[in-house]
Amino acid sequence: MVTGIDHLVIAVEDPDAAAAELESRVGLAFTGGGRHTGLGTINRIAFLADGAYLELIAVEDRDVAAGNVLARTVMETLDHRGGGLAAYALVDDRLEDTVAALRANGSSIGDAVPGSRRRPDGELVEWWTAVPERIGPDGVPFLIRHAYTGAEWGPPALAERRSFVHPIGSPVVLERLDIAAADPPALAARYAREVGVELWAVSDLAVCTVGRHTIRIVPQREMEVPAAVVLGAAVETPSSTTLLGLRLDVESAEVAVEATVPGR
Repeated sequence: MVTGIDHLVIAVEDPDAAAAELESRVGLAFTGGGRHTGLGTINRIAFLADGAYLELIAVEDRDVAAGNVLARTVMETLDHRGGGLAAYALVDDRLEDTVAALRANGSSIGDAVPGSRRRPDGELVEWWTAVPERIGPDGVPFLIRHAYTGAEWGPPALAERRSFVHPIGSPVVLERLDIAAADPPALAARYAREVGVELWAVSDLAVCTVGRHTIRIVPQREMEVPAAVVLGAAVETPSSTTLLGLRLDVESAEVAVEATVPGR
């Protein structure tokens, strides 16, 4: 029941500084974020018109972060690569059913467990995640289901995101995520087993479409960075920027997004 990419987890040392750099060089506005209760991390978020978002995340308490798979992956990404794409999530509004089905077919995915983040205004944002044994660019995505309530995830907030104009001059959508891998077919097989996402292979390139998003697993020799993100916006001239350990491409694209009802 995966319906698309939910968000990209980008490990940074300073979320505020990284957000300012992305706004200046790419034209993205980071309007959300806060502290993750009990995880030792803090983030800034750029919400996109298609429902996905980019998360800039840093570690505030290494001892606490070491006890959580995702927070530990962020810490390891900072330690080993200086930052960049640490992991990404696929949205699944039938998460518990999906987890049961995946386990029945041999997946290592864990239980759906609750998570939360406290916004600066005090409101608690809540979600549930299910995480396989090995996540990250050289592993597989994890799955997430949101609580669609409140100032950040209620229906009015979701509607506002579809028309929000970023500094680039228009709404922005996520078009594609490219992941570099030593053995794309082998990683594609792991995607199928662990999270139920089937990629088809063209030579040593593996590709799939989930919702409006395209995921490609690309041979490492063809990429200078571990991951590349392709965004769509109403721009006349495409652009490409390498920063924060990944490549960010902006392409001219249709950014009108139809309203959907989460959970259906």
